[in-house]
Amino acid sequence: MADVTVLTHAEAVERHRLLDVRTVHLDLDLTRGREVFGSTTVIRFGCTAPGAGTFLDVKPSRLRRVVLNGRELDGDALRAGRFPLTGLAAENELTVEADMAYSRTGEGMHRFTDPADGEDYVYTQSFLDDGPRVFACFDQPDLKARYTVSVTAPRPWTVVGNSTGHQLAPGRWEFAPTPAISSYLVAVVAGPLHSVRAEHDGIPLGLHCRRSLAADLDAEAAELLETTRQGFDHYHRVFRRRFAFDSYDQCFVPEFNIGAMENPGCVTLREDYVFRSAVPDTKREERAMVVVHEMAHMWFGDLVTMKWWDDLWLNESFAEYMAHHVTAASTRFTGAWTGFAAGRKTWGYDADQRPSAHPVAPATVDDTAQALQNFDGISYAKGAAALRQLVAWLGEEAFLAGVNDHLDAHAFGNATLDDLLRALTATSGRDVHGWADRWLRTTGVDTLRLTDGRIEHTSADGVLRPHRLTVGHYRRTSEGALELADRVPLDLAADGAGARVDTAELTLPNDTDLGFVKVRLDPGSWRTVRTSLGAVPEELARAVLWNAARDQVRDGELAPGAYLDLVAAHLPGETSVHLADTVLSFAREFVADCALPPAGRPAALAALAGVCRTLLRRTEGEPDRTGLRLVAVRGVIGAADAGQAAELRDWLAAGTVPGGPVLDPDLRWHLLLRLCVLGAAGEPEIAAELAADPSDTSEEGAARCRAALPDPAAKEAAWQALFHGELSTYLADATARGLWQPEQAELLDGLTARYFEELGPAAARRGPALARVLTAVGFPLFAATERTVRAAEACLADPDLIVAARRGLVDQLDTLRRAVRARALAGR
Repeated sequence: MADVTVLTHAEAVERHRLLDVRTVHLDLDLTRGREVFGSTTVIRFGCTAPGAGTFLDVKPSRLRRVVLNGRELDGDALRAGRFPLTGLAAENELTVEADMAYSRTGEGMHRFTDPADGEDYVYTQSFLDDGPRVFACFDQPDLKARYTVSVTAPRPWTVVGNSTGHQLAPGRWEFAPTPAISSYLVAVVAGPLHSVRAEHDGIPLGLHCRRSLAADLDAEAAELLETTRQGFDHYHRVFRRRFAFDSYDQCFVPEFNIGAMENPGCVTLREDYVFRSAVPDTKREERAMVVVHEMAHMWFGDLVTMKWWDDLWLNESFAEYMAHHVTAASTRFTGAWTGFAAGRKTWGYDADQRPSAHPVAPATVDDTAQALQNFDGISYAKGAAALRQLVAWLGEEAFLAGVNDHLDAHAFGNATLDDLLRALTATSGRDVHGWADRWLRTTGVDTLRLTDGRIEHTSADGVLRPHRLTVGHYRRTSEGALELADRVPLDLAADGAGARVDTAELTLPNDTDLGFVKVRLDPGSWRTVRTSLGAVPEELARAVLWNAARDQVRDGELAPGAYLDLVAAHLPGETSVHLADTVLSFAREFVADCALPPAGRPAALAALAGVCRTLLRRTEGEPDRTGLRLVAVRGVIGAADAGQAAELRDWLAAGTVPGGPVLDPDLRWHLLLRLCVLGAAGEPEIAAELAADPSDTSEEGAARCRAALPDPAAKEAAWQALFHGELSTYLADATARGLWQPEQAELLDGLTARYFEELGPAAARRGPALARVLTAVGFPLFAATERTVRAAEACLADPDLIVAARRGLVDQLDTLRRAVRARALAGR
């Protein structure tokens, strides 16, 4: 990876003091082959201190020309992604001509060749500090400008940008000037795109994907457009300002590193959301939330942008909260908050209990490298949960009034947390700054422990937060079922006094999941959970209970076997796809694969397979239970042992599971992966599957399967590709997921040691995107031993470890230690 310098906050403050960036004209030439593209940038800007100097951000393959106010500058002055500018005038024009390298890691201008038809596609990801890989700029969020973009592309291509575009001549595109936006939001998507166009409320709408996915996008377009219309209608009801840009395109792009990016007028989304295989409704709900999440950014993030990255939460927490609120209120996915409780929120809980935990709104973010690490479960899930608490405390009317005043005051500009807090204080009359000091400026999760009719309120960090939540009391009916006897609101002050509550057969604090808290029950309530968790009548309450059990396993308070007993007793009757999916995932990926000693794993997998087979039997012939069947089928396949390989082969040959579903490409690759892990399939089967579906997802499936083969040569080949090759992030992710298999622990023992030796150099060579893959799915978490802990600690002592690798390793080491403690508890 090229040597670059990160931007510090102090540098950004000084550059903002000096510069007033007015317009940027960007001209891109995408016809220069598959390695580089041409980038010419003309920036017009003022300087408050004529004669002063600053620097420009640009990361070229080749810098061809730099001209400042008619004066040719020496291109050799470029150092580590910065070009020095001296002798600035009061008014300046800067022209930069460069060749830029295409990316294979989703950073900058990513280029992708579709294996289905050989067509090429490109898209930009300018986020945070990757914009200078595409064009020269003053790359910080508070130097906004109006952008005019022109593109020369191959003649058959369509080009999409932040504003309405027109093809002036074959292959030559020009886009209307944007309102003032930050450099990290500039976007271009190009290729022989398939497009679906519509209009709503005067806004031109577009959906775009690569040509080989045309039929899939056409099948999904109605639902995508319906969600888009519902999102706009909701936001136009609650915000005084209408959508501020001239069009709204949603581009589904290949090998995208994140869920989506809120480029104004040109949202990019991972193309997994153009479903090519059958998915449960929970995945459609997730997609709807991503659509309305990015739409929320059109107001919070694009219209009003954070001044610096310490206020990242102003973007992400707000959009995360609005995504769930709008999805639940204005789309068919009324259970969106259950999905938040069951899956998204655990991301926040885990992140907030790690050594890397940070406040939702940190007091300082020193540089862009540190900022990148804060795109985590705290900035998204915890921040959204905190906002949900704030709305409950202020009331929705006062909250939205403050938000609207904030948007009016800072439209097309930048703002800080303090700006928003002042607006909310004015509309509510509440001490919102005091609330923020407790919720947004601290780290850690409060615990509510029910003991002898009293809720004890504690926190590991010693700082308590106020909570507005509910307490549910559940009782037995005459038929032996559980029912909600009553639900009482509860306000807990941040004084540690706790509260007295009535008790019942099951007393559940936070039963509607309004709070961001850990819950510990009294012995009587926990006995009821052990015998009757599945009988609790409300999904959200069951989600709170499953999360409490999950958290106790991670904290070493509940033995892994006891958690599996809960799963075996209560999941077979579960009706919520959210809960079935998340509980089975945790039971398999953490409990069975990591937290149990290896000798206990076969019995655990057999138990999970039994749960999934019961779900299959219960849902056979019920079309409205397709989602549960899909979850259950994946569970049966993933838990299969060598004795069940023949059954899996029969399913693969028949192309269906008895009673459904049909094995679409996604399920076929999932099934073939398990056969490869078990040594019951190999290269002939992989090659045949790839030939039958020569797509990029099949290439990823083949990479996963080949890496999973129980053969030393296959493991070494995967290792070389992962740590020493040039894999895209998606192929690296697939290879890593195939490589580490708990069944193959003896075969993998040597590679586990090598991992910690080779991680640092590989991460430094390939950069942050690959570092995140290597420390996430690439981490050997199944090897939960003290030896692995010591190796990880030694790796962390390396001062040359890049920031992204260090953060990922810190987080995985925390999970590894929890798995080691759980194994010790399981062995007692």
